[in-house]
Amino acid sequence: MSELVRALVVKPDISKPRWDQSTFEGRAKHFVTITNPMNLFATDSQLETSKTVIENFRKGVVSDTLTVNDLWNAKHLFDSAYHPTSGDKMFIIGRMSAQVPMNMAITGGMLTFYKSPAAVIFWQWLNQSFNAVVNYTNRSGESGSTTQLLTSYCAATGGALTAALGLNALVRTMPPLIGRLVPFVAVCVANSINIPLMRRSELTDGIAIVDAEGNEVGKSKKVAKSAITQVVISRVGMAAPTFGLIPVIMNVLEKKPWMKAKPGLAAPIQVFLAGAILLVSTPVGCALFPQMTPIKVEDLEPELRDKIRSMPKPPEIVYCNKGL
Repeated sequence: MSELVRALVVKPDISKPRWDQSTFEGRAKHFVTITNPMNLFATDSQLETSKTVIENFRKGVVSDTLTVNDLWNAKHLFDSAYHPTSGDKMFIIGRMSAQVPMNMAITGGMLTFYKSPAAVIFWQWLNQSFNAVVNYTNRSGESGSTTQLLTSYCAATGGALTAALGLNALVRTMPPLIGRLVPFVAVCVANSINIPLMRRSELTDGIAIVDAEGNEVGKSKKVAKSAITQVVISRVGMAAPTFGLIPVIMNVLEKKPWMKAKPGLAAPIQVFLAGAILLVSTPVGCALFPQMTPIKVEDLEPELRDKIRSMPKPPEIVYCNKGL
């Protein structure tokens, strides 16, 4: 049975995730709660209750019956639905908990209808439109301006369509399995365009560098490149198992007599497989790298390194929020 919060001498620190983020296991547990599709079924009343619990706790107001588990459950539900900066309730399909159900439908569509140019255009456009909604919903500050969102959306959509349509033409005479891998290449191209464009201000001005207490000590262009690269790898890592495994599975299934007799089963099977794989690959992909990435001061640009070392009690390790 979970302890009562009021009875604790040291109260939980809900400004940080519940689990140790320096370990892969701790990060994976954290992102399982953040991306849990069941959060989408929470009613407005449940969301408001979680918000009240968290806001009261931050003010030092704790119910006599509030347990540690209740507090963390409220925090996870609160984080899943409310913007961390503005505090506004986020558009439902833009929330991280909508990643699995939305991506399973879109991925299933891209893998099923990958031959027709019209279908390729529709599904790649839909995928980038969903990504734009997610980016807009989770926007924060200058790096999430409407202009940047529109630019990255158009560029990513164009890149994905060019890759998908061009590769489809090249692999037309190749084995079906090769053709099924085309959507994955298109998604990789889109991510490689979309994310750097969305965060180009960090590449030109630098990403915020903070100390262990969260105080900003400067900005680094060098670290920005590394952080954005990690996010691209994470996004590709989330998509790789679905786009890599499902084509192999379907290539085997389509040779079976029962599948030849009922080819219409291909779409629901691929959607189901995508959902099952994404339930694991989404939190795992998010957890590949620490959210707050540690950086040795000696590895920073000379001017920033010298600035930090001139501070009273200068830190040897600083951090950046790499993003998602």
